[in-house]
Amino acid sequence: MNNKNHPSQAAEGHPIPSMKKPSQPTWPLYLIVAMTFAIGAVSYQYLTLPQSLTAGLLFICIAFWATSLVPAYWPALGLFAFATATQLAPTQVIFSGFQSSTFWLLFSGMVFGAAINHTGVNSRATRLLMLILGNSYQGTIIKIALFAMGLAFLIPSGVSRVVLLIPIIVSLADHFGYDSHSNGRKGMLLAAAFGTFLPAFSILPANAPNMLLSGMTEALYDAPLSYGEYLLLHFPILGFGKLIMTIGVILWLFPDKAPNQAVQATIEKSAMTKIETRLLIVLCTCFAFWFTDSLHHISAGWIGLIAALVCLWPSLGLMAKNSIDKDIQYGTLLFAAGIIGLSAIIAYSGLGNILVNYLTDVIPFSANAPLLNLSLLTFISTCVAVVTNLAGVPAIMTPMAEHLANITGLSNHAVLMTQVLAFSNVLLPYQAPPLITAIALGSLSISAVTKVCLATFVLTSVVLLPLNFLWWYALGMF
Repeated sequence: MNNKNHPSQAAEGHPIPSMKKPSQPTWPLYLIVAMTFAIGAVSYQYLTLPQSLTAGLLFICIAFWATSLVPAYWPALGLFAFATATQLAPTQVIFSGFQSSTFWLLFSGMVFGAAINHTGVNSRATRLLMLILGNSYQGTIIKIALFAMGLAFLIPSGVSRVVLLIPIIVSLADHFGYDSHSNGRKGMLLAAAFGTFLPAFSILPANAPNMLLSGMTEALYDAPLSYGEYLLLHFPILGFGKLIMTIGVILWLFPDKAPNQAVQATIEKSAMTKIETRLLIVLCTCFAFWFTDSLHHISAGWIGLIAALVCLWPSLGLMAKNSIDKDIQYGTLLFAAGIIGLSAIIAYSGLGNILVNYLTDVIPFSANAPLLNLSLLTFISTCVAVVTNLAGVPAIMTPMAEHLANITGLSNHAVLMTQVLAFSNVLLPYQAPPLITAIALGSLSISAVTKVCLATFVLTSVVLLPLNFLWWYALGMF
């Protein structure tokens, strides 16, 4: 008799082998901690104690978030504890993430996703998209990315677009037969997230850094940016060109078979229920207020929070009774609040300005080399984006534009526009709240998003930026 799977095996003295996963090596943790102390110690030779502590805090948080050695919420909680204990900044600065519109947009996105799943709206939207996307995996990725980019012309907030798209794409991936670990599911979610985010930097009202640059330019230099001129300068290369490049990167990194047609056939046409109608009214009203934010000036986060409160109202039946406990990913919310708080602490410490002042002193600008100067300015802004986040670029660089124009011999407008080349080129996910939102709502791994970020960053730096400079030269920018 074969006793291979006999239940008495363990009792007869033959223990069943353990199926434990191999543990991660601990040396990367020790290396990160050692490098943090080293960075803090070296920084203290040139900076104040709070600034050197902030530099060390910046490094360890980014290292943990980039490597995923610990859960994403752990560095965020550690940041709050360390910054508060050492009084690196006032508490309202340290915990500013919880007051941020982005934080509450992420929260509302989680509520919307739960409501969409609970009411069945996801299946209805999935059925409509399936009729458009067809049966090819490559065609599915291309059409999702194009549809996602199209939303950038309609909805002005990157996080808002991700909140709308990701729950639908999750349902679509389920019905296409792609499981949670498949390349097909990752590819579809990445196409939606990057498709609605990266090209949108070339559309003036479509992302937060764009609008911050526009507002600060008008306030500081009385030179409001033109929607059409901005689109002409950036969309052909940084918009549509980057979309094509991103699609290629996703298909290269995450290839998969065509969707399972047998699974697709499980969605049947049915009449819309009252609960679905209620949710669609709430969501459409929310999107209408998002779309018209230039008229009423109410932040997208507070609009989303009000809509989330309506969804959570018990008698409407839009959410399950325990959704607030089951469907809200509090670890991801802490992660988002930590990133925003870290950026605020860096701004408060003055590290960003110190970096820019140092770089402008040591970088060899030449009044007779406009192409070199444009490249160097883009490099400086990219360094600022890595140290702070994408929105930190216009906040730090715009007040210095006139000074940089005098040093380089470029026009003030050209200097300002180099910021777009930098904040549209994302190195790591922590820099961009829309990507953090996509990771949360789509249960995407940080490593998958990081791979696309790194690939697009390198290709943009090597291919798209030179093409963009040629495009600017043809338009007479320099």
